[in-house]
Amino acid sequence: MGRYRNCEGVTRRDALHFGLAAMGLGGMADLLRLQGQAAEANPAARRPTSCILIWMDGGPSHFESFDPKPEAPVEIRGDLDAIDTKIPGVQFSECLPRLASIADKFAVVRSVRHNQGNHGAGNHYMMTGAPPRIPVGCGAFVSFHPSLGSVTAYERGAPNGLPAYFSMPSMSRSGGPNFLGAKYAPFVVADNPENANFRVRDVNLPQGLADDRFLKRRELRSQVDRLQRLADKAAGDPVTSVDEYYRQGYNLVTSPEAQRAFEIQQEPDQVRAAYGRNGFGQRALLARRLVEAGVPFITLYDGGWDHHSDIFGGFRNRMPPFENSIAALIEDLEARGLLETTLVVALGEFGRTPKISTLSGQSKPGRDHWSNAMSILFAGCGTPGGVVVGATDRNGHAAVERVLSPENFVSTVYLKLGIEPGKIYYTPQGRPTHLVSDPTPIAELMG
Repeated sequence: MGRYRNCEGVTRRDALHFGLAAMGLGGMADLLRLQGQAAEANPAARRPTSCILIWMDGGPSHFESFDPKPEAPVEIRGDLDAIDTKIPGVQFSECLPRLASIADKFAVVRSVRHNQGNHGAGNHYMMTGAPPRIPVGCGAFVSFHPSLGSVTAYERGAPNGLPAYFSMPSMSRSGGPNFLGAKYAPFVVADNPENANFRVRDVNLPQGLADDRFLKRRELRSQVDRLQRLADKAAGDPVTSVDEYYRQGYNLVTSPEAQRAFEIQQEPDQVRAAYGRNGFGQRALLARRLVEAGVPFITLYDGGWDHHSDIFGGFRNRMPPFENSIAALIEDLEARGLLETTLVVALGEFGRTPKISTLSGQSKPGRDHWSNAMSILFAGCGTPGGVVVGATDRNGHAAVERVLSPENFVSTVYLKLGIEPGKIYYTPQGRPTHLVSDPTPIAELMG
């Protein structure tokens, strides 16, 4: 897979580098009712659940994916046709034939909108449910609030031998833990599982280090850890953070569960082919294996959706294998009885402009940033299939029916993972902060 860049020139490698370095009464009654219904009606919310978050970095076009406008003028509808789906009266872009054929297995939200029209701010808002505190530039790496994955890791804890939060092949710019501390940062699997020599860092002993020698070194380190300098467990303490990474590395090396989870070569050839023999497809398959191992949150980061130019060629080339992998993931989870307890979500930071444009010096048309409308896929964890929530106007300009916010999106994810979105957290300085300022979920998705 190539190194996709957004319009500000940020690569996945840049994001990985940052991730390692940055560490009224009636309304309340309605909220409590919705949350109570979620707990009662959604069995997945009452037992351990997982989330696979597919992050389409750059902002995928809603026109060329889940919200085509075939009746709009050509300068708005574009070059791609709309196709029928399994749901009568619902159409997707021609680039999504596999997802169209299984549209009864997932829901689409067409009416999320916000006011952050650049990559840095939009990424932060959708990844955390918290708008940036100050204006940020398009290329900014923003970390004002813990991300969905970090909060899940904090609330749910890690399975035996494995981190609670993975991100592959890099971390989204706002996917970190903020004040929760380094322990809840994602474990990044940068290597491509499609490669024959695929290897996950920290899972195998270094060459030349025999088991007994390794265990002796571990015992020595354990004795050092008993020193008083490690007694202070305050969040953000640098020594404690380093120690957490050490323990994580040791657990990965010695855990049979970790070893098995990463042995993607053990999958039958037909299963690997169904997911797609490409980087994204094999990461989706690896995500399913991590879910089976009990990991509660996995982000699949996929860049290259910032189509300021060549949007039609870009979608025709990239979307079919990409959406095939998502469809394969949903069907495989269902076949294994895992879809009831696994939430699959696909989105980016915003949608794209209604009017097609050609930037200076570029001959192929594209669409620019647009936060007034976007589409999000939801599957699993009690999400009703065949549901379309909300709508944009006839030209896709803005969400106009059942208008929803990033807070509603994030609250829905948290509730499906058994996390109360209305919690108040406290920073290391003792300052209170709402997990989500408006903890109202999307009722239509709660089952």
